[in-house]
Amino acid sequence: MELAKRIDHTILRADATQTDIADLCDEAMQFGFAAVSINPAWVSFCAKRLNGSGIHVNSTIGFPLGANTAAVKVAEARDAVKNGATELDMVINIGALKSGYADFVEREIAAVVKSAEGVPVKVILETSLLTTDEKILVCEMASRAGAAFVKTSTGFGRAGATTDDVALMRQVVGPKLGVKAAGGIRTYADAIAMITAGADRIGTSSGVAILKEMPAE
Repeated sequence: MELAKRIDHTILRADATQTDIADLCDEAMQFGFAAVSINPAWVSFCAKRLNGSGIHVNSTIGFPLGANTAAVKVAEARDAVKNGATELDMVINIGALKSGYADFVEREIAAVVKSAEGVPVKVILETSLLTTDEKILVCEMASRAGAAFVKTSTGFGRAGATTDDVALMRQVVGPKLGVKAAGGIRTYADAIAMITAGADRIGTSSGVAILKEMPAE
C-alpha cells in the first residue's frame, strides 16, 4: 500500500490564500498525493498548476451544508468540470433526507453525476448527523445514482469520520464504490485505522504530517 496515493490533500478554509493553494499543489506533487481537494474558486488555478502531474483536482459541490438547490449544485458541478476538476465531492441535502424526501435526494445525486459527464462524484453523507438507517439509505442511493464514492463527512459537521461508519459504508456499497473517510484524520494511526476499516481514500489537511509519521521500512 502506498499511503500517499490514498490521500486527498485538502484545504477548505475560507481564508486560504493563493499562496496556501499553491503550496498545497506543490506538496501534492512532491509527495505524490492522489488529489488536492479545494473549494470551487480554486479549481482553475489548481488545474493549471497541476497540469501533467497526474494528480486529481477535487472540487467541493454544495459545500459544506448541502442546502443549495439541485439546480445550483448541477451548475456548480458543470462549472467545476469546465474549469478542470477531475473529481467532485458533493454534499447531499441532509434536511431533505430527514424530511422524508429520499427520492429527491437520489434524483439530485443522479443529476450531479450526469452533469459531471464522467468525472467521478463522491457523495458526502455527513455521518454525524445521520442515523444508521439513513447512512445505509444514502449509500444505496449513491450506488443507484452512479456515484463513484461515498464519503463520511465535510469536516465542518458535529464530528468527523469514525471507523464504525467507514466499515458500515463499505459493507453497504461493497466493492462497487469507493469509500472516502474525512474529518478529524490527523495522524498516521488515524489514517491506517480508516483504511483498515475499509476506506480507499483519506481526506485530510494533515497529509504531509501523516506521511512523516510513517514507520521506516
